[in-house]
Amino acid sequence: MLRSLLRGCDSAAAFIACALVAALLGCVALGVITRGLGNPLIWTDELSRFLMVWLAVFGWILASRKRIHVRIRYFQDLLPAPAHATVETVFQLAMTLFGVLIAWYGVGLVRKNHDLEATSLPIAMAWMYVPMVLAGFVTAVQGASEVIAAFERSRAPIASGRVDGQ
Repeated sequence: MLRSLLRGCDSAAAFIACALVAALLGCVALGVITRGLGNPLIWTDELSRFLMVWLAVFGWILASRKRIHVRIRYFQDLLPAPAHATVETVFQLAMTLFGVLIAWYGVGLVRKNHDLEATSLPIAMAWMYVPMVLAGFVTAVQGASEVIAAFERSRAPIASGRVDGQ
């Protein structure tokens, strides 16, 4: 049941990311066209910034969930299996802490900006920071689940030379 819920969340995140790409392209195109016609819509610049932040965060979430984010393991892969597993656990604990801090500070930024209106749009500047709360939460949960999985792997008998199954 948890796996199907996660798959549903991942599918929703992918759908939202696609919708954000389309909205961003449409907004930028509208801004370019209206500038070319000599009557620019000033709000397209600000909306593009909001959309870009949201798109970047959903890309971050998708990359984290699929484990396709940028990661260089060259030196870690040179370590023996027990040290490799320990380093991996430390990395994931650090990612969990990072996610908690991002979410915590994101909540603070949302609170500080909830009453500040955007320059050319009738929305609060807090919407610029809301995705950071979501990204921090997802990062913390993903890191914590990786730590739990690492502990479960360390208890299982080692069939190959590597603890992480690689």
